[in-house]
Amino acid sequence: KGKGKKFEDEQVNKDEQFAKAVKESLREKGKGKKFEDAQVNKDEQFAVVFQESLNMEPPPQLEENKNNSNRAPLDEDEQLEKVIWESLKGKGLRNQSKDEVEEDANLPNVNPSPSMCGGCNSEIEHGRSVDILGVLWHPECLWCDACHKPIAIHEVEKHVSNSRGKFHKSCYERYCYVCKEKKMKTFNQHHFWEERYCRTHESDKTPRCCSCERLEARGTKYVVLGDGRWLCLECMESAVMDSDECQPLHFDMREFFEGLNMKIEKEFPFLLVEKQALNKAEKEEKIEDNEYEVITRGICLSEAQTVTSVSKRPRMGPHKQLIGMATESQRVVRDCEVTAILILYGLPRLLTGYILAHEMMHAYLRLNGHRNLDKVLEEGICQVLGHMWLESQTYATTDATDAAASSSSTPVTSVSKKGEWSDFEKKLVEFCKNQIETDESPVYGVGFRKVNQMVTNSSLQETLKEITRWG
Repeated sequence: KGKGKKFEDEQVNKDEQFAKAVKESLREKGKGKKFEDAQVNKDEQFAVVFQESLNMEPPPQLEENKNNSNRAPLDEDEQLEKVIWESLKGKGLRNQSKDEVEEDANLPNVNPSPSMCGGCNSEIEHGRSVDILGVLWHPECLWCDACHKPIAIHEVEKHVSNSRGKFHKSCYERYCYVCKEKKMKTFNQHHFWEERYCRTHESDKTPRCCSCERLEARGTKYVVLGDGRWLCLECMESAVMDSDECQPLHFDMREFFEGLNMKIEKEFPFLLVEKQALNKAEKEEKIEDNEYEVITRGICLSEAQTVTSVSKRPRMGPHKQLIGMATESQRVVRDCEVTAILILYGLPRLLTGYILAHEMMHAYLRLNGHRNLDKVLEEGICQVLGHMWLESQTYATTDATDAAASSSSTPVTSVSKKGEWSDFEKKLVEFCKNQIETDESPVYGVGFRKVNQMVTNSSLQETLKEITRWG
């Protein structure tokens, strides 16, 4: 019995120890749960602080601390919020308060971009400049290119500024841009470029650009093409010089016609030629345009003949002389109503494109069986197409996609993907359009205005139907 009692006491003692161990274990688990809950709570507070900091409002306790220097030291969580707030402020991830913006505005600009003078190309000090068409000048650098005297500040508003220089208004009215004569008694003035020159230069063999029609000014040097035509250096920059170089423009023109629902299916050569070759082809084609005093710059051929085209563009040699040009002869055959299109080489891309659009319209009419149309109406519709292509290029100098998308008559062409245009090219496209619009010839000028009015009153397709019906 004594042994049994002892065994029972030991068993009770073990049960009590087990119960105590279970209790301690549960207590530790409770602490762990409490720790986890506290950690989760801290994480949630951290996320709230971060989000609020992005919402541009500082934590309240930071504002209180800012206004109360006797406040007790920040606890661990408040210090964390302050670090986050200051970090975001430094990295620019939040907006600054008005006071902070004013404080930052007072800081010096470490690297301000200097303004350069349009005359001497040196730096302009603050407050010492004159704005001429968006370009800053030193007042002392603004000189008249006619009298070589300064243009005073009070004269700037009425002065004349163009590609030839800057002038007093009174000097410009009597200044010849060709020979620099300062006191012309009589003068001529180009209707588009508005440049004045002595009347004698019309007949004294002063070179005239075959593209833009401007006379060569003394001190400049025009380029002489192989067939004797003169080309100014600005037109030379975008000149199309051989047949291979012009093929991208040819493909783009086909896309332009397709965009007008006038797709040209047939393939035929497109060649750049010298003036002599163009005159020869015109004679064999029996084209009679001389009676209208029109300068031929392109032809749509319908007969088989041998054509000499420019196969290799010339390069600039000494003294601005073109050298190294190559030509080749080929037989164009009559596989369809159009055997080839020929255009003078050496013209700027814009002028080449306008001539190509005109000749492609002739090709479209012939390929669709319209060969004996009224002369005025046929040349008129071809001029309208050339003008429309130039319009598409006008849009390309601003915003090709938006502008052309809003037009019902002028499609966007891939030619519009060209990069930034020079100021001269922007002016040249307007010059080409003006040539078409102001042409006084009884066929091309009258035809353009008549057909253009028909298109304005209806549509291109309806006008085309009327022309072919009358023809």
